[in-house]
Amino acid sequence: MPGPSWRYGDLILVAGSGHPQLAEEIADCLGIPLLPREIIVFPNENIFVRLLASVRGQDVFVIQSTASPVNYNLMELFILLDTIKRANAGRITAVIPYLAYARSDKKDQPRVPITARLVADFIAVAGADRWVTIDLHASQIQGFFSIPGDELTAFHLLSDYLLEKNFSPDEAVVVAADLGFAKKARNYAAKLNLPIAFVEKRRTGTQTEALTVIGEVAGRKVILVDDEVDTAGSVSGAVRVLKEQGAAEIYLCFTHAVLSGPAVDRLRALPIREIICTNTIPIPPHKRLPNMTVLSVGPMLAEVIRRIHEGRSVGQLFNE
Repeated sequence: MPGPSWRYGDLILVAGSGHPQLAEEIADCLGIPLLPREIIVFPNENIFVRLLASVRGQDVFVIQSTASPVNYNLMELFILLDTIKRANAGRITAVIPYLAYARSDKKDQPRVPITARLVADFIAVAGADRWVTIDLHASQIQGFFSIPGDELTAFHLLSDYLLEKNFSPDEAVVVAADLGFAKKARNYAAKLNLPIAFVEKRRTGTQTEALTVIGEVAGRKVILVDDEVDTAGSVSGAVRVLKEQGAAEIYLCFTHAVLSGPAVDRLRALPIREIICTNTIPIPPHKRLPNMTVLSVGPMLAEVIRRIHEGRSVGQLFNE
């Protein structure tokens, strides 16, 4: 009996300009070329997109990370989706390794927007039938979408890399960068068979202050885990408190390397043994530090795209 891949036609990959290297890697893993397209920015900053091949009736996956320049990359994504919808694609899936505005997920003060919901609405209205992303800032954001999708995680990729270091429970500890990341940090601790501790911090507006450490870190190697590093202000405070509490070595592990503003200079100045992250966001050479290890999410995204196209389980890929 024909499956979903028959109903939606051939697998087609279309890349925005947000992360061309990752898109090429996904295409290489799948063994298919990226669809040729034109993206032109006119002098008035309007974006024009034209597909150079037909997608009528096909199963199209649009790959676009929405890091800096955030608003341009989002608008380019929306226009790509609309272009493909109007070209009569059979199904359109937005593959967004890093989803911008995910931190704006609630009204935490009067008269403010919930921009994550707005972005989710835009993606659906622009023409996406499905979405795929990696490590949302809060998993509840899945509920903002009116279309089905998959939130993937880089946990397996990052934790498998850490497993190779053979940390023992007597010498190392997993530390959540804040209490909001406690549940995901417990997953790291369980997989690595290590104890867990937490950095307590207070947020005032856009500023955070690390206050203390809950748990034992003195004399231990610390694996500090979080979902993303933006300006590295929180990380700087956490590392300072951990060192004050006697941490021996610090490994910093996170998914999204936003690295905006003073982040690179701050990270360079910190006593961190190794910075471990992924390439959900392009990291240019001037932001790559000597102690930075960047793991690729390309093979994982390629396999997820293959499974969605073939109508097979995505969760099974992660033993879920």
